[in-house]
Amino acid sequence: MENKPTIITIQNFTTESGAFYASINLSYEIFGRDLHTAPIVLVNHALTGNSHVVGSKGWWNVLIGENRTIDTSKYTILAFNVPGNGFDGTVIENHLDFTARDVAKLFIEGLKILEINQLYAIIGGSVGGGIAWEIAGLEPKITKHLIPIATDWKSTDWLIANCFLQEQILSNSAKPIEDARIHAMLCYRTPESFKAKFDRTTNQELLIFNIESWLQHHGEKLQKRFQLSAYKLMNQLLKTIDVARGRESFVAVASQIEADIHIIGINSDLFFTVNENKATYETLKEHKKNVTFQEIDSIHGHDAFLIEYKQLDSLLKGVF
Repeated sequence: MENKPTIITIQNFTTESGAFYASINLSYEIFGRDLHTAPIVLVNHALTGNSHVVGSKGWWNVLIGENRTIDTSKYTILAFNVPGNGFDGTVIENHLDFTARDVAKLFIEGLKILEINQLYAIIGGSVGGGIAWEIAGLEPKITKHLIPIATDWKSTDWLIANCFLQEQILSNSAKPIEDARIHAMLCYRTPESFKAKFDRTTNQELLIFNIESWLQHHGEKLQKRFQLSAYKLMNQLLKTIDVARGRESFVAVASQIEADIHIIGINSDLFFTVNENKATYETLKEHKKNVTFQEIDSIHGHDAFLIEYKQLDSLLKGVF
């Protein structure tokens, strides 16, 4: 049986930009042990992901499940949907109202409603990891372990530039979701990854390169399951990750975080570069003892956090 998300309602929410929402639907799924019977792991989804992390269609089921790295027989797995990601039918039209920190605040409200005061871990990849940073910045005592993967505490100029291009495509293209996805796949993978996978081979039926038919396929596949408003919103969140915004400094915020921080970067990530991860680690370790940096070695770039399961397993074994 596949779970259906449970919906809770957050009342009277004002975003960082001053937009007021009388009510916002926040939906979630729980896997593994019943709530309040085991340590709780909060899993934050990435741009096109959702709360469905476990099971046959679970997007992170190689990492989370029975006898997996994050074992559902030992832990309670909680995953919220970013409101407006479309998975629960909630639509947010004014995507510019929201930042990654707003979503972190909504998740914290959800935890309060579920009477969760303490998490064992918060884990997330890409924008989900950025939201994890934002949660820890807002609630420094909330979790024992903070595990941001293929992400960082801030969106860099490079990332903002790519999000800007995504927004342009989503606003101006005749096939916005397909075209934006095609561009995004170039950010999520690497030249080496494409060479290993396609090596300039052609699709004899379509008389185009296999890389082209693969990109077309990914565009069409996402168009069938994702809404334009959801894509615009998630892209906006990706662009607005910044734990230090409106605060003294990143160090001032991060040094208050009580959790053990396990930064995991990918050596070929073109999106959240490993050099940024290393710089974050070097800065943090001067102010905080319980911080580590580990690296996934892969040709596959940003998407390696969804591909290199065995490496991720060995990097996370110590925590779980």
